[in-house]
Amino acid sequence: MSTFIETKVIDQITVTENGIVLYREATRILKDGDQIAQTYHRSSLTPGQALTGQPANVVAICNVAWTAEVIAAYEAQQVAAVAALLAANQGQNETNTNV
Repeated sequence: MSTFIETKVIDQITVTENGIVLYREATRILKDGDQIAQTYHRSSLTPGQALTGQPANVVAICNVAWTAEVIAAYEAQQVAAVAALLAANQGQNETNTNV
């Protein structure tokens, strides 16, 4: 009789230049000790995001990478991106009303 085992492991953690943490969880199926299948699930976390329920090794990386400066820079970047989108949309609306 064959023995099947499912294991899950975080096999990849990356921190981007703006502080976003990307990680990949591999789910491996073993039959009698030999891997017969593997799937991946990828997740991302933004600087300052709540870490409740995240894997311990991912939390450890976030706690090192997310300094107060990194979080502030990321938040400022997001505010600037939203302002740029709003300005672009405003310009679009003005163009449409002048047609």
